[in-house]
Amino acid sequence: MSDELTSELRELAATGETPPPLSGAEIRGRAVRRRRHRRTAAAVVGASAAAALALVVILNLGGDTERHPSPAASPTGTPTTPATPDASVDLFRRVVTVAGRELPLSSGSPLTPTRAGRMTVTAKVTMKLVPAEELRFEGYDMKLPWFIELRASDGKTNYIAGLTYDEKAPGYYNTTSGWIGLRENDAEWLYGQLKEGSVVDIEGAAPTPTPVSTPTPRLTSPTATAAVGP
Repeated sequence: MSDELTSELRELAATGETPPPLSGAEIRGRAVRRRRHRRTAAAVVGASAAAALALVVILNLGGDTERHPSPAASPTGTPTTPATPDASVDLFRRVVTVAGRELPLSSGSPLTPTRAGRMTVTAKVTMKLVPAEELRFEGYDMKLPWFIELRASDGKTNYIAGLTYDEKAPGYYNTTSGWIGLRENDAEWLYGQLKEGSVVDIEGAAPTPTPVSTPTPRLTSPTATAAVGP
């Protein structure tokens, strides 16, 4: 066999040889590098998932405030007292103002004043029997038509009704024991305007009656009378 052929066969055998096996240290190093690659990949995936979850939470909490109002902005359901009353009572002018209409009234005198303040209609009856002592009458009770009961926040009560026994009083002088009296026709109209829960503001105080001066009679002395003669 020629030398050239022998050389070629040796080269071919060398190319077909398997690489020598790795040492133990090299195998351990390769395993450590693989574990590091896996940990790095897991950390990247976890960070991406956390970032996506945080974005979803932010969008749900702050990005849709119109459809998800905060509890503080939600209605509590507590009823509120209206700023504008349904009826206003001016004790000084002696009028009740309702729906742009003024009704003359008679209230309590300075000795039995009508209490001012905000009150609410709590009951209504077309006719109410009121005890004589409550009306400051003596001897008999009285039926008052178109009776509207009022109650203040502290529990004290009053009422509005027709002043049938003195229809000249409303608008001119005060004659009740503290309640508000109207002419019977006006009381009926007001009865239809107000309902239970309506708010009535009572303001001012009844005017003090002007004392009527009585002229002092002039006395004529006997001397002066005697001096006057034919």
